[in-house]
Amino acid sequence: MLTVGAFEAKTKLSELLDAVERGEEVTITRRGEPVAKLVAVKPVRTREEIKALIEEIKETRKGIRLGGLTVRELIDDGRKY
Repeated sequence: MLTVGAFEAKTKLSELLDAVERGEEVTITRRGEPVAKLVAVKPVRTREEIKALIEEIKETRKGIRLGGLTVRELIDDGRKY
């Protein structure tokens, strides 16, 4: 966790926001006492986590049948018309 004084936070706000986007938390102090914390609005997912989620979705889709037909068969059947 990064800790900065109020004056430094004011002068380097853009850099601090970049750090927060990368998943860091920033504590802002006044006269050495913590007064605020900058954190990301939503959780940050890494590329590896996103790739793992995509693979999980692909695995889940395998073998799914609707009315005895695969999704591919339904798509191909719809293209006949």
